Amino acid sequence: MHTDRTCTRQDLIHLACEAMSERGLAPDFPPAVELELATLSGAPHDLDATVADLRTLPWRSIDNDDSLDLDQLTACESLASGAVCVRVAIADVDALVLRGSAIDAQACLNTTSVYTSVRVFPMLPERLSTDLTSLNVGQDRLALVTEMVVDAEGVLTSSPP
Repeated sequence: MHTDRTCTRQDLIHLACEAMSERGLAPDFPPAVELELATLSGAPHDLDATVADLRTLPWRSIDNDDSLDLDQLTACESLASGAVCVRVAIADVDALVLRGSAIDAQACLNTTSVYTSVRVFPMLPERLSTDLTSLNVGQDRLALVTEMVVDAEGVLTSSPP
């Protein structure tokens, strides 16, 4: 005899959590991460002269307009020679999350956010990814920026080593 069983949303979430665990990933943040997160403020470590202020550049994201999880931005600038300077900024999570901390260990374990149809399993706690380190408009945030120059023919002529 064959019986059909409809899976509920909770069933699917449970299956997604099991799949994460079976692959050595942690579906939930441990209490140590939550405790550490509560101690973080938006203030990064002391800034020094090596930090350049690039806030006036025309930064853009490929994310949708209402996204708050902006971990990467791009800015392009035309140069006199017809070349284009392309800058890519990556949110500097290390400015707030110390190496070896509980948050760092969790991020090292999962290494990326995992998206399923029933639940997102984020690499970082939401407060970090959508607030404290997110490169949102009007927020002063630290970012690691790389710069490349592409000539008028589309050839990369300059980039970091």
